[in-house]
Amino acid sequence: MENNNMLAMILAGGRGTRLYDLTNKTAKPAVYFGGKYRIIDFPLSNCANSNINVVGVLTQYEPVQLNAYAGAGQRWGLDTRGSGVYVLPPSEKDGTKFGVYQGTADAINQNIDFIDEFNPSYVLILSGDHIYKMDYDQMLDFHKKNDADLTVAVRPVPWEEAPRFGIMNVDMNNRIDEFQEKPAEPKSNLASMGIYIFDWPLLRKALIEDAANPDSEHDFGKNIIPALLEADKRLFAFSFDGYWKDVGTIDSLWEANMDLIDHNDELNLSDPNWKIYTSDIPLLPHYVAPTGKVEHCYINQGAVIHGNAKDSVLFNNVDIAEGAYVEQSVLMPGVKIGKGAKVYRAIVAEKVVIGVNSVVGSPDSKDIILVAKDVEEVK
Repeated sequence: MENNNMLAMILAGGRGTRLYDLTNKTAKPAVYFGGKYRIIDFPLSNCANSNINVVGVLTQYEPVQLNAYAGAGQRWGLDTRGSGVYVLPPSEKDGTKFGVYQGTADAINQNIDFIDEFNPSYVLILSGDHIYKMDYDQMLDFHKKNDADLTVAVRPVPWEEAPRFGIMNVDMNNRIDEFQEKPAEPKSNLASMGIYIFDWPLLRKALIEDAANPDSEHDFGKNIIPALLEADKRLFAFSFDGYWKDVGTIDSLWEANMDLIDHNDELNLSDPNWKIYTSDIPLLPHYVAPTGKVEHCYINQGAVIHGNAKDSVLFNNVDIAEGAYVEQSVLMPGVKIGKGAKVYRAIVAEKVVIGVNSVVGSPDSKDIILVAKDVEEVK
């Protein structure tokens, strides 16, 4: 790696408790999305499309599936000479058990030696659980132009949602002069996207100092960024105006899937100029039988529809039997909908079977339900 290049580190160790049964045995970044993808495909594809050759994926919770998936760098073209995806679990403790990442900053701190091997000028820190497309090269250009020590990607959020985020207050030149971590009374609605570009020498020093502080939570938002502001370092906000969604809840995951079938689809997974790469599963094309009807759906290979599907996202190998009806729902790989069954406003987890004549959800409900276990048939 040339000295002026950038290395990326993806924080992918979150448990994702608000996704309930979807993350019981699966790390949040490995959860399915959009017919054939996994959430982590997005930051990895963004790295590949932004000419970032070395990516560290920091895993922790339920890592086996995610480690195997992320370690196959050829999916994103990151397996050529001088490039690669490196899976980085927490350091071992006492030679017997894996340790843990105590916070987002501690996760990077535990991998200082890994980063040093590549001698980057800049380190890009990413969350592994957001759905978006971003050219990190543009963000790096902004960082260099402003001679920044740290650049934070931001985007406006509705004022009522601002207390859920780290909020950046900036001056006329987009320099950050105050950071509020999940404030009860936010002074702006510019939310941090959890995407940071640091000058590596500065970050390295800050991480070591933070690790030595017994009172620190070893977190970027709570500790590192406030410390850099206190030291009067040059922090800038890079405004992002594209599609971005934190899919940390059942409702937000459902909404992001539904956005794909919106007529004004901002994400546009069919864009040939910014491909989102994923594992290639060799399957037959989807099939709609003479008894089947599909309206306004996002359908992947291998799906077989003998019944009716409307305003839904259907993953590979979904099977909808004759007389069944699916509306405003997300059916993950291998889901089977029995004859006469009805599914409304739901996410149905991988390989779940919805029994004959059963009814799941309601077309009038404001809530989205998660179906993670088979539903018995109604006789």
